[in-house]
Amino acid sequence: MGHRTVSLATLAGCALTFSAPALADDAEEAAAAQDRSAQRQAQPQAASTAKPPQAPHPRDTLTGDWGGLRTTLKDAGISIRADYVSETFSAVDGGQRRGTAYTQQIRAGADFDMDKIAGIAGGAIHVTINDRRGIGISSDFVGNRLPIQEAAGGPYARLGELSWEQNLDGGRLNLRVGFFAMGNDLGGLAIGCNLVNAAFCAHPLSESGNTGWYNYPNARWGAAVRYKLRPDLIVRTGVYQVNPELGLERNAFKPFAGKTTGVLLPIELEYDPGTTPGSHVMPGHYKVGFYFDTANAARQGRTGQVGSRFGGYVLGDQMILRDRGGDGTRGLSIFGHFTANPEQSAQITRWYAVGLLKLGTFAGRDADTVALGVIHAQVNERLRAAHAEAEAEIGDGYTALPEGETAIELSYGVQVARWLNIRPDVQYIIDPGAFSQRHTHDALALGVQVKMQI
Repeated sequence: MGHRTVSLATLAGCALTFSAPALADDAEEAAAAQDRSAQRQAQPQAASTAKPPQAPHPRDTLTGDWGGLRTTLKDAGISIRADYVSETFSAVDGGQRRGTAYTQQIRAGADFDMDKIAGIAGGAIHVTINDRRGIGISSDFVGNRLPIQEAAGGPYARLGELSWEQNLDGGRLNLRVGFFAMGNDLGGLAIGCNLVNAAFCAHPLSESGNTGWYNYPNARWGAAVRYKLRPDLIVRTGVYQVNPELGLERNAFKPFAGKTTGVLLPIELEYDPGTTPGSHVMPGHYKVGFYFDTANAARQGRTGQVGSRFGGYVLGDQMILRDRGGDGTRGLSIFGHFTANPEQSAQITRWYAVGLLKLGTFAGRDADTVALGVIHAQVNERLRAAHAEAEAEIGDGYTALPEGETAIELSYGVQVARWLNIRPDVQYIIDPGAFSQRHTHDALALGVQVKMQI
């Protein structure tokens, strides 16, 4: 089922067996990238000065400050970052077969503040290496389309980013060029990463599954533009390479491999009420986007090709109840997704998601979370009809085949320390064989996710 391989984890004394399931998305990298940009926008552009001694604060990483080296490097303009995530799940009922699978991701990188290093105000260079290992519970046991483990897929090391970011106009205009994931800037909601299934964390799979759209850890060449029309209203656009060969393991560290088959042109408008300093409105995030892919692709359920692909989405999250006392972050939020794609080119024609997140659970557990989410991905009717025509034993035609796959997930995130989160998780998959045009018993999977900042 798998084979032995060498990875970054092996250097730490771990050797893992793995297979190659489909790649999952990761909105946390996108959220982290935007956080780094926001921090730079908030910093004065003058040269840094010596700071007075500060009181000790809780450790943010497993390995701490390395005897002061991390702080020294950051003061010099070099911020080192690394994190680890593992997801261990057991398929306990239904699906193709029962079993247990472990997958992990180690991500490491550095951000270079070019103001401190070279006097280029608002400039930064980002470098990220990603390494994934393990077995997918969805690909190897359940057989479903919506990956139960967010970190499953592409079990090898790769270059995840090499880009230049530039803030202009006091931070209102942000430019990024280089080799990076399109989804770092567009089409996702960070709130979904309080759940484990890749369909929630963090981009609708109908974006990347139907066009050349790509999310972390996949990277392509591109140029991104973000402009703040006002503090709570942002427009994003850009131009991104479509190059399927860059998703192959042999090209993991070859950013110039393959060839460009087209470009992807997105536009997104984001409205963030309640997120500006001093606002008393409960915070939310709303995104409306459209994307157009110029590359040729196979026509779904028919012969021939289509000359282009496109899709649209509406995403949002909103706090609806705020707990009294504290710093105002505790409360109950709702979130949802909707995407639409044409039958001629899309495997997933409609995508619906809804969920609840409670931040702050019990007394003294202000950073713990409990989350519940439901997602439904609808199979293109043309694919169902084509399969029914090819299989004579399906007497009732394509209507006898599952219309789509549904994932229901409940999780509880325990913030053990600032650098460590442990998330017990349960997922129920309805019609897990929908996208392979077969009837498969509904599946129940139980597991735990571990995240730590290294």
